[in-house]
Amino acid sequence: MQAAGILWHVSLLVPPERRPLALGLVGLVRLGPVLAFSMISGVAADALNRRAVMLVTQSLMAVLAGLLALTTFHGLQSVWTIYALAACASAVGTFDVPARQSLVPTLVPREHLPNAISLNTIAMQTASVVGPALGGLIIAHVNVGWVYVVNSISFLFVIAALVMMKGQGKSHIEGTAGNNRGNFTFAAALDGLRFVFRAPLIRSTMLLDFFATFFSSATALLPIFAQDVLHVGARGYGWLFAAPAAGAVLTSAVMVRAVDAITHRGRVLVWAVFVYGLATIVFGLSKSFWLTFLCLAITGAADTISMIFRNLIRQLETPDYMRGRMIGVNMVFFQGGPQLGELEAGLVANWLGPVISVVTGGLGCVLATGWIAARTPELRHYKGDITPPGETPTPYEQARKEDVKAAALQDVQPPAAPPS
Repeated sequence: MQAAGILWHVSLLVPPERRPLALGLVGLVRLGPVLAFSMISGVAADALNRRAVMLVTQSLMAVLAGLLALTTFHGLQSVWTIYALAACASAVGTFDVPARQSLVPTLVPREHLPNAISLNTIAMQTASVVGPALGGLIIAHVNVGWVYVVNSISFLFVIAALVMMKGQGKSHIEGTAGNNRGNFTFAAALDGLRFVFRAPLIRSTMLLDFFATFFSSATALLPIFAQDVLHVGARGYGWLFAAPAAGAVLTSAVMVRAVDAITHRGRVLVWAVFVYGLATIVFGLSKSFWLTFLCLAITGAADTISMIFRNLIRQLETPDYMRGRMIGVNMVFFQGGPQLGELEAGLVANWLGPVISVVTGGLGCVLATGWIAARTPELRHYKGDITPPGETPTPYEQARKEDVKAAALQDVQPPAAPPS
C-alpha cells in the first residue's frame, strides 16, 4: 500500500513534464541503502537472533510510516522529504529481509519447504492485492496521508506475531548448530560473496531476478498509464497496481499443490521469466484497461512461479549458517534490479515516451533470459535434490550434492565451535 502511495504522492508534487524522472528517482533512493547495507545485513541475520532483528526492524518501519503520515498532514510540498523517508525505510528493510527469509527454513522440516515457500508467497501476494487496491480507494476518497497511517498501524500486527513466536525453531538442515551461525565480521561477509559466486545455480537465479526486474519494471510508470494513456484515475490505478498480485495469488494457490509434482524446476523457472517479459511487451502496447489488467496479472503469475523456484533452489542449495549472507547478497539483485529498473524506465519514458520504455524493457527481459539459460546448463537441467523414494539419484544430482558439500566445507568453512 505504501509503495503505491509514494508513487502517487510523488506524481502529484511535480509538474507533468518532470513526472517520469521523478517517479524513476523513487527507485534510485531506495537502491542506495540496499547497496550500502546488504552485506552487513546478511551477516547480522547469520550472527544474531533473527526474530530479535525483525522486532527492531518492524518497529522502526512503523515509526517511519508514521512520519510520512505526519509530514503529509502538515501540508508537505517537497518531494525530497518523501525521498528521504523512503530511503530510510529501505535501509531498515535491508536488515529485515535476510532475517525474515532465512527464518522460514528453520521453522519447517526440509521436505515441507517447497510448500512452505508457496504458502508464504500466498500470504505476501494476498496482502499485495488488498494493499494497493485499498490504497487507491483511500487516495480517491480521503488523501494519501491515510495510506501511511494504515501502513504504520499494520506493523503492530507483525510485531505481535513475532512476540507470539517463541524462539526461532530448530533447524532441520544438516550442519546448522547454533554455534555455527557465524560471526559479525568482514571476513564472514566475504565468505558469503565467495559462496554465491562459486555456485552456478544460485548465481544464475540471482541474475535472472536482476535482469527480469531491471528491464520490466513497469510498475513505476503505472501512474502515467493510468492518468494519460488509460484515463482511469486513482481508483483504476489502484486496481492496475494490484493486478500483478492478483495473478500471483491465484498462481500461488495452484503451486501449493503442484510444486512437488514439478520435476524440471530449472526449465519451468526459465520459461516463467520468458513469459514475464512477453506479457510486459503486450502491456506496453495495450490501450485497453482490461487487456492491461490481464497482462499485469500474467506478469504476477509468471513472477510467482519463478519466485517460488528461485527461492527453493537457493534455500535447498545453501547451508543454514550461510543463508542470511546469501540472502544479503541476493538483495542487491532482487531489490537493485527493480529500483534501477524504475530509474531506467523513467529515463527512457522521459526521452522516448512510456510505451517505448515498457516495450523495450520487455524485449530486454526476453533476451537476457535466453542468454542466462544458454550460459548455465546447470539451471536448465536442475530438478532439485529431493529424489523420489526408491529411485537412485541421477549422476547430475549426485554431482550437484558433492559440489555443494565441497563448497560448504572448503570455500566457506563455518567457524569452529568454541572450546568446551
